Amino acid sequence: MFSLSEGCGCVSFRGGRRNRSLGDDSSSCRSSEIEQEVPKKLGRRLLDGQCNVRALVPFLKFWKRDDVSMTKAERTMKAAILIQQWYRRYLARMEVRRRYTWTIFQSIEYAGEQDQVKLYNFFNALLSHMRDSSGRVSSERTSRTASVLEQVFSEESDEGGGVDETAPPKPSRGPDIEFPLQRKDIDLLIEAFRKKKHRLHAKHVAQILKEATQLLKRLPNINVATTSISSQITVCGDLHGKLDDLLVIFHKNGLPSPENPYIFNGDFVDRGKKGLEVFLLLLACMLAFPGGVYLNRGNHEDLIMNQRYGFIKEVQQKYRHNAERLLKLIEGVYRWLPLGTIINNRVFVVHGGISDTTDLDMIRSLERDKYVSLLRPPVTENCAPGSEVIDKVEWKQVFDILWSDPQAVGGCVANTLRGAGTYFGPDVTTSFLQRNKLSFLIRSHECKPGGYEILHNGNVITIFSASNYYELGSNKGAYLKLCGNSLERQFVQYTAAVSRTRRLTFRQRVGLVESSAMRELHNLIMSARRPLEAYFRSMDVEQSGYIPISDWCAAMEETTHLGLPWRMLKDKLVRTDPDTRRVRYMDTFELTANKLARKADTQTVVDTLYKNKTSLEAIFKILDKDNSGYITLEEFSEACQLLGKYMPNPMTQEQLVDICRLMDINKDGLVDLNEFLESFRLAEKSLEGDDEEDT
Repeated sequence: MFSLSEGCGCVSFRGGRRNRSLGDDSSSCRSSEIEQEVPKKLGRRLLDGQCNVRALVPFLKFWKRDDVSMTKAERTMKAAILIQQWYRRYLARMEVRRRYTWTIFQSIEYAGEQDQVKLYNFFNALLSHMRDSSGRVSSERTSRTASVLEQVFSEESDEGGGVDETAPPKPSRGPDIEFPLQRKDIDLLIEAFRKKKHRLHAKHVAQILKEATQLLKRLPNINVATTSISSQITVCGDLHGKLDDLLVIFHKNGLPSPENPYIFNGDFVDRGKKGLEVFLLLLACMLAFPGGVYLNRGNHEDLIMNQRYGFIKEVQQKYRHNAERLLKLIEGVYRWLPLGTIINNRVFVVHGGISDTTDLDMIRSLERDKYVSLLRPPVTENCAPGSEVIDKVEWKQVFDILWSDPQAVGGCVANTLRGAGTYFGPDVTTSFLQRNKLSFLIRSHECKPGGYEILHNGNVITIFSASNYYELGSNKGAYLKLCGNSLERQFVQYTAAVSRTRRLTFRQRVGLVESSAMRELHNLIMSARRPLEAYFRSMDVEQSGYIPISDWCAAMEETTHLGLPWRMLKDKLVRTDPDTRRVRYMDTFELTANKLARKADTQTVVDTLYKNKTSLEAIFKILDKDNSGYITLEEFSEACQLLGKYMPNPMTQEQLVDICRLMDINKDGLVDLNEFLESFRLAEKSLEGDDEEDT
């Protein structure tokens, strides 16, 4: 016989192979069953082979009878089958929406990281442009980080007064912690951060950062952890500023201690709103519970990444008078974070992954503190022959373990989606584990719907601890407990803000995530509007406003390089002529009609100028090679030649001369900072005028 399985509405056949526990997550039911549908003809196998024609023989002779002549049991059977068929189709549609939404989010995320790497390839070229006559990098730049650690932390406090490290802290409304930190201080921090009470005093923030740096300096490049004392160890993945997730972990699994150690596998900050609180709480736990917390560096423990993904802005907003000095101290912590952890000499825990050239001996011996940013190799003052080559080899070692991702197929290839690191296959994993006498690899770096994923025949585990990463209800978070000498695996899943997600139906959660993904996609499309519109018009020979679907899909992919299923997404982005099956391509840019776009359009040129003022000043200093305060034609041409290597259509020498002359407003043959900023303002205004004409 059969019955409707409680919970998901799937038919369950007694005595067959198919069974399902009521406690399973509905997503596992979807992933295994949504792709199948109850067929209309009984001659086909039902439920993926779990139910065949023979199992329904008693009902076949009644199947084609009219409902009036059917018995109650027969009508119930037919109704159950029809409901099941409808329900499976409904879930299949929801799953398709969920999958392409996930693809949109990941593609946009990786495209952003790829752009960041490309940007700093250009930035590295400009850095070489700034070398002085001796061939060494400017001392102002190389000593900037080191000198700030020697300075007195004396900028304005949040209350507006001076902060002097040598004086006792002034009364403040934030948590009053004492050094050395103890359990009670951790409780105070958690209480203050959880209830959003008064901000921790800037002096205490600086003290935590400095003491953490001193502790990290004493640690090896690869941490050594063991379960001999604790009999267990917990591994957490990316948190990305999600304080709620960290507090959920501590609530479910307990605070760190030598008997309950944790490994936090990088990417503590960026994207989330509480990155600073997460970072400070992890460092405070490391100081308060020696042997209870191991921290690995991730690819977002990098101020260059923080500039793009929000952590620097967060620090500036929360500690606007002390932000610069605090960021220098944070940079010092980043530089001294270990690059990985080995548990019981059997498990390698690292943020990204490995490559076919990963050498743990080289990683153990390199000077990790010289990697201020992982997006460019460290600058060395050693001019000995071959020294630069050695630095680049070491740099690639660090880059690969923090940026790489696993792939299902064999081999090791460049990670084209992120623009950095590698894709490593099962054969690379097996070779690495055998060479280093390890059992398996734990890594993070990728968001997974269930919070974790097992690949390469169980040899690679991805753990991701930030729930609701893309949007509310988009994914679960998870952590991994390794128990006993056998390191038995126990995965624990959770969702922060569970009260909000429980109020949403599955359809509402999918719709919410889908809407957020489409907004992100529209924003990216609008940023590429000019080349995309030109591409459309070049294919619209008749200037009808319509092009074939295949041409529209090709244009979208050629311009955005996101690798999305554009044919599936077309109904969300454009309208299609029902007769010709051609798309109206200008519908692609209809985002300008909604409230979000109107809000963005109200930004004035002055707002844009001052929002980019710091970046423009930095560019001006880079162009001003001799630090004279003026840009000459020669300096401008030399820098633009470097820029031309990273642009699709480099300018001619005549065009460069014309641009420089246009910027020289007072016609004295030199461009000062004010003229440079004014040129940007005029160019921005001109672009806005063109956009208004187009609309």
